[in-house]
Amino acid sequence: MFIDYVTIEVEAGKGGNGAVSFRREKYIPRGGPDGGDGGHGGSVIVEASNELNTLSPFRYQKVFRAGKGVNGAGGNRHGKNGKDLVIKVPLGTLLYDDENERLLADLDYPQQFVLAKGGKGGRGNARFATSVHRAPKNAELGLPGHSLKVRMELKLVADVGLIGFPNVGKSTLLAAISDARPKIADFPFTTLIPNLGVVEAAGANPFVVADIPGLIEGAHAGKGLGHRFLRHVERTRLLVHIIDIAGLHGRNPQEDYRQINLELEKFNPRLAGLPQIVAVNKIDLLADSSSIDRFRQGLDDIEIFEISAATGAGTDRLIQRISQLLAELPNVPLTPSEPEATLIELLPKQGIIIDKLADGVYVLTGRRIEILAAKTDFNNDEAIANLYRVAKAMGVFERLKEEGIQPGDTVIIGEMEFTYE
Repeated sequence: MFIDYVTIEVEAGKGGNGAVSFRREKYIPRGGPDGGDGGHGGSVIVEASNELNTLSPFRYQKVFRAGKGVNGAGGNRHGKNGKDLVIKVPLGTLLYDDENERLLADLDYPQQFVLAKGGKGGRGNARFATSVHRAPKNAELGLPGHSLKVRMELKLVADVGLIGFPNVGKSTLLAAISDARPKIADFPFTTLIPNLGVVEAAGANPFVVADIPGLIEGAHAGKGLGHRFLRHVERTRLLVHIIDIAGLHGRNPQEDYRQINLELEKFNPRLAGLPQIVAVNKIDLLADSSSIDRFRQGLDDIEIFEISAATGAGTDRLIQRISQLLAELPNVPLTPSEPEATLIELLPKQGIIIDKLADGVYVLTGRRIEILAAKTDFNNDEAIANLYRVAKAMGVFERLKEEGIQPGDTVIIGEMEFTYE
């Protein structure tokens, strides 16, 4: 089944906790702390691959989680890092943050993209030993991994797009010139899925062709699912406009040509500017060339090829011309490129931000203070004391006093609540 829209949830692995441990061996007094660090959580990585051409693998599995980091242990043994999770998607997949519709990445060539980064492992108590504090009982918790809901949208990556009204012979031509095997039948309505095929012919460089369905009158507005399929044309470098010159279904070839180009213009004006050649199909059903002559009137600046996809007549000449044009065109789509893929930063805001929700309730946010709270083991008195010490050095309590906090008020940092004393 062809699927080109899907929403999934991804969650990177949590970092492992640091260990509190002390070296105790016979004849070795004052062994000292030897708690190891926790391992880092695994990341969720998206890999664009030419092995796929649909998002159907995500039809049923909607949640993806990377491996968690292992906790540290005594003897300065560090926990194992969590295993990264690699998700394969087709070339041409766009990733959006579902919450704010922000484009995260456009995977239009083979590459890997870190979608959600794993949490860092906590430090063991061996890390906190100093010349003054030789027996620390404090260790950090591992940080949670990033998580988000992602909308994936597929835009096929093909060199050539076959466009035209339903039943003009696009699928038949694709099957005749490539390795694709689309479903072909004499239906007076559009194909429901795009089809891709690789064309390899003697004397021509291989190229990828996409049969673009959904092009009927009103397609730009969504009629016949046209608004979903038209976007697959945006990545092509050349359009081949197929015309049913025999007019078997009572259609006017010149009106069809005009209407399809109008739909392209309405959907995205850039599409109308793509190089385009015309293939008048089903010449084997013509008694004479009068209908071809009528179609050519007023189209002197358009390259027109006479073919029969059913018999193969004229298809070799068409393939050679397509290959020649592709060699002359840029190797990237003529439409403006999407923003480059970059690592997603889902960290809290910098600095210290204080929001007063109600009388006596203060919410603290900010990257450093939230990470500090997430690393703190609140079942460990020494860890709590370290949180207080670092927060004081950061100026947290001075800021709270400026906001008018009073003893007994509630302070919220992340998922933790404190009573201000």
